[in-house]
Amino acid sequence: MVPTRAAAELPAIAVTGSLSDAQVFAIERPHPQLLKLYVIRAILTGPGFVVLMPLLYFRYETMRFRFDAEGVHMRWGILFRRQINLTYARIQDIHLTSGFIQRWLGLADIRLQTASGSSGAEMTIEGLLEFEAVRDFLYGRMRGARKPAVAASSGAPGPAHETAQTVALLREAVSELRAARVALERRAAGGSRDV
Repeated sequence: MVPTRAAAELPAIAVTGSLSDAQVFAIERPHPQLLKLYVIRAILTGPGFVVLMPLLYFRYETMRFRFDAEGVHMRWGILFRRQINLTYARIQDIHLTSGFIQRWLGLADIRLQTASGSSGAEMTIEGLLEFEAVRDFLYGRMRGARKPAVAASSGAPGPAHETAQTVALLREAVSELRAARVALERRAAGGSRDV
């Protein structure tokens, strides 16, 4: 029996508690436990098994993830292809959900919500054993946290520089608004004397 990618990484996760960026970027497919979950769900539908199982099987076989520096990408489907691309900046909230059977199989769903008008999740990443580490990775990315060594070595201005620049621009705008207000008050005071 050949160990799968996720099963081979599981001990490293249990020891370290998190994944490196490279390990998260390497995740491309759901774990085979997801197919077991789909089979159990289809069996629980009773006669609906005949219709539901092929749909869930093809969803599992075509499901692909891609985590990169820009965001999360997910696609699936044969006849009706569905693709969702979310940048880290658009992610507003992250939820982990896990039912009884999912916990038994060691799985959880990562639900990503955006500021769109829908009440449901924009993207649901399912079939990962390392769901907590991926959630932590996504939280770090959505908050804009970067490793100091990466920011310093890239030579690009970091968040502190951007904040200082923003504050300087806001102060300049405030001083211009004050000057405009003073000029308008003088003009109004001068105009009321002429009447």
